[in-house]
Amino acid sequence: MLSVVWLLASLILSSSLVVAQDGAISGAQTSPEAAGYNCDASNCKLPTCNCASPNPPGGLKPSEVPQFIVFTADDAVQSYTLDVVNQLLAHRKNPNGCPPKMTYYTSLSYTNYTLVTDWYVAGNEIADHTMTHVGDPPEEEINGNLVTLNALAGIPFSSIKGFRAPFLNYTAGMLERLYKAGFEYDSSASASIPVTDPNTDAYWPYTLDYGMANDCLAVTGTCKGQLKLPGFWEIPMYAFFDKRGNAGSHLMDPWLDTANGNSQVNDAETLEYMKDTFTAHYSGNRQPIGLYTHPIHLALNYPGVSVSNQTGLMINTFLDWAQQQQNVWIVSSAQLLAWTKNPVPVSQLDSFEPLKCSTPAIDSNTKICNGMPKNEEGLLSHCAFPDFPFYTCYGCPVTQPTVQNPNPPQQVPKGRQARFRLPANCSTPFWDPIKGQCLCSSNQCMFSDESRPIGPNGANLTGGGTSGGFNGAPKDPTKYIPFNAAQAHEAALWLALVLCAGALVVVL
Repeated sequence: MLSVVWLLASLILSSSLVVAQDGAISGAQTSPEAAGYNCDASNCKLPTCNCASPNPPGGLKPSEVPQFIVFTADDAVQSYTLDVVNQLLAHRKNPNGCPPKMTYYTSLSYTNYTLVTDWYVAGNEIADHTMTHVGDPPEEEINGNLVTLNALAGIPFSSIKGFRAPFLNYTAGMLERLYKAGFEYDSSASASIPVTDPNTDAYWPYTLDYGMANDCLAVTGTCKGQLKLPGFWEIPMYAFFDKRGNAGSHLMDPWLDTANGNSQVNDAETLEYMKDTFTAHYSGNRQPIGLYTHPIHLALNYPGVSVSNQTGLMINTFLDWAQQQQNVWIVSSAQLLAWTKNPVPVSQLDSFEPLKCSTPAIDSNTKICNGMPKNEEGLLSHCAFPDFPFYTCYGCPVTQPTVQNPNPPQQVPKGRQARFRLPANCSTPFWDPIKGQCLCSSNQCMFSDESRPIGPNGANLTGGGTSGGFNGAPKDPTKYIPFNAAQAHEAALWLALVLCAGALVVVL
């Protein structure tokens, strides 16, 4: 029986991998005429307002500006997808010695909620990607995901600030719904004109006080000042460009695209245009650049499917090369936005709190179901639903969450008491959902700063990677220390495959 399941999984996933990935674009998505954008810089001031501009915020010179690489992942959080992100990031350090953080735009279906908790407690950003991965999502798809992430993963509502539309299929109405729901930013719009073009739309993150400035040829009702959402931010998604320029744009998972009009994917050509695009940003106004991923496409250990590790090695090679440049930082969307709001020069980054790293000050021997694998071992609830089993610290619901019912009543095993959901006045790693108590509510005792001092201008501000080479004798990218120092909770996903291999395509 098991071999039949693996065969079915193999056939389904193999066929699904050839489907075009979310967010494919071809050519420029806007123009100055279509945008009709006009922002009053004398009234639009940081940190609450920022005009769309290719120039660095705060009047800084490009030489004073960090080069940010924004790393994001979309869709279900599973052991396989976190494994991919770890293979790309876990062995790296930013210039201040901190591990890079990333943003996971999370959807409900096929997500293991304990892994969401672990990933968040390790310092990464969890953002909203709807419950069931629908474009132009209604309110219940957007807000229901907030409710489920809070109830079953213990992510504070206040920490879920960002959103990305599935398929990047956003509308004016969707942006208005996000604004109404209290989100801080969206990151669905594409920057599809190279920074070397005088009409580039590679803008630093900006607020919609004066409307949208991206995707004006593709998304109606957003440009020419038609949509004004004061204080709501757009973080554009910055495309890579091959030798064809505007006509050769690559946005999400660029390593799945063919380059330069060729008929087959070539990792060497992809690496070349990724380096060229990075260099254009780095030597110009230092607009951020992004690696926007669906990690499942790179999963080496997905059951029943053989994936070459060459593409992962290529991406590692790109990041190794980029981190050899001065003042390059791999960041989450939230970290990028924090710097944009308060743009400090390189000489002051040593004291810039959002780029620092810290660890919750909790003894590893303490038994608490808190998103730290050593602490929570043996305390997790296994929710063995037929569609997508998962683990949680916060008690299994009696039925699977749905758009109509994102937070079902809790299932309480006989002889036990219900788990306590995260309250608003306690941080996730310090909350004991079994005893219903907060181990620490003082700001002074919460976290231990682990960032190292970095020097002023002229100091060595390079990061570091140890992935090996793309064309040389590479190290094995599967050998790494995960963000949270443990490979956790694999069993739920294996069980999910046995029970419902036919549903695997949904994670893409």
